[in-house]
Amino acid sequence: MAKDEVLRELREFVRERDWAQFHSPENLAKSISIEAGELLECFQWNANADRSEVQDELADVLTYCFLLADTLGLDSDQVVLDKLARTREKYPVEKAKGRSTKYDAYED
Repeated sequence: MAKDEVLRELREFVRERDWAQFHSPENLAKSISIEAGELLECFQWNANADRSEVQDELADVLTYCFLLADTLGLDSDQVVLDKLARTREKYPVEKAKGRSTKYDAYED
C-alpha cells in the first residue's frame, strides 16, 4: 500500500467520525507522545515484547505522526529525508560507524 493510499484512508477515517475538530497540532503531538509511551511499555519488563502488541502501538504512533504532518501541510516522506540529510552531515560514516557517541563529542 502506497503512502498516498494510507493518508487517504486516514483522512477518510477521521472525516467519517468528524474527528478533525480534535486534531490540532498540539493534540496530535500529545497523542504521539502518549502512544510512544505505550509502545515503550511493551518493553518495560521484557525485551522480547509481544510482536502483535508492538505492532499495534507502533501503528498508533505512526498514525498520529502522519496526521500531524498532514495537518501541518508537510510531506512526511520529505520531512524524514530532509532530516536524514542533516543527520548525515552531523554523523559522517568515518566518524560515526560503529559508535554511539554524540556528534559534538567527536574528536577531530
